[in-house]
Amino acid sequence: MIRTGLLLAAGLALSGCVVDASVTQAPPAAVPAAPTGGVPAGMQYLYGSGEAAALSVQAYTALVDQVRARMATDAPKSGHPRTSVVLTPDATLATPRFQSCGDKPAAAVFDVDETLLLNLGYEGDDAQRSGGWDSARWDRWEKTGAMKVAAVPGALDAVRALRAMGVTVIFNTNRAAANAEQTEAALNFAGLGPAKYGETLFLKGDVDGKSGKDGRRNAIAQRWCVVAMGGDQLGDFSDLFAGLTPPERRAAAASPVIGSMWGRGWFVLPNPVYGTGLGSTYDQTFPPATRWTDPQEKH
Repeated sequence: MIRTGLLLAAGLALSGCVVDASVTQAPPAAVPAAPTGGVPAGMQYLYGSGEAAALSVQAYTALVDQVRARMATDAPKSGHPRTSVVLTPDATLATPRFQSCGDKPAAAVFDVDETLLLNLGYEGDDAQRSGGWDSARWDRWEKTGAMKVAAVPGALDAVRALRAMGVTVIFNTNRAAANAEQTEAALNFAGLGPAKYGETLFLKGDVDGKSGKDGRRNAIAQRWCVVAMGGDQLGDFSDLFAGLTPPERRAAAASPVIGSMWGRGWFVLPNPVYGTGLGSTYDQTFPPATRWTDPQEKH
C-alpha cells in the first residue's frame, strides 16, 4: 500500500499537485462474489432483460399519455362527467361500475413492489435459496433493504410527469404498516418519493384490516379522483379477481368491459417471478384441445 501511495504522489506532483506521500490510499470496497449456479428464468427476464425494461417503459409511457389526455379534456371546468377508475363497492366483474369524482383532485395509484420498485437485493438473495416464500425473511428485507432497490424502468419519468401535471402519486402496497418508515425510505432512495404514510402511502391492513386493497382504494377514491392505476397483479386493480381459478381470471381480465380498462386507466407491469399470475396447472395453461404431437414422434 505504501508503494501505491508513493507512485500516486509522484504522478500528482508531475501534474502540479502537492500531496502527502505518507498517506496511503484506501482500497476500493470489496464486492461480494457472484454466486455460482443459474438464475431462475423469471428473474433473468424481469431483472436482467431489455425486453422487460421495454415493457415497463411502454406501460409507463402509455399511462402518462392517457392521463395527460384525460387531464386536458376531463377537467371539472369542461363540464364532462368525471369518473374514477376505481370500481364501486357494489361492482362485479360482470357488471363493473366506477366511482364518481365530482370536483376531487386527480391522483394515480400504484402498487410498489415490482411495479415501482425492483427488489433486487431480496430477489438476488432468493435466487440462491430453495424452500419458497418466507414471510419472516421478507419482513427483515422491508426493515433493512431500503438501499438495495431500484426504480422500475420508466417509473421515475412517469411519477415526475404526473406530479408536473398536478396529479398526486399514491402508493398502495401490502408492505407492513410496522415498516412504514423503511418503505418511505426505499421509495425516497429510488427517487420515487415523497411518500408519507397515512397521506400518500397506504399499507397492509390500513382502513379495513385486510390484505385485499379494495378498502384502501375506496378510501383513496373518497378524497381523490383516481385517473390511473398501475400494478403487477390483478389484485392491484380489484379484489374481485381473488378466489377465481386461473382460467376464470384470464377470462375475466379479457372480458369486454374489464378488458377495455387495460391501457385506459389500468396499466399492468410484467412480473414472471411471483404472485397470482403464476400457478396454473398444465391443463389450465395448455387446454387439451390445443395439444399437438410431432407426427415424426408418433408410434
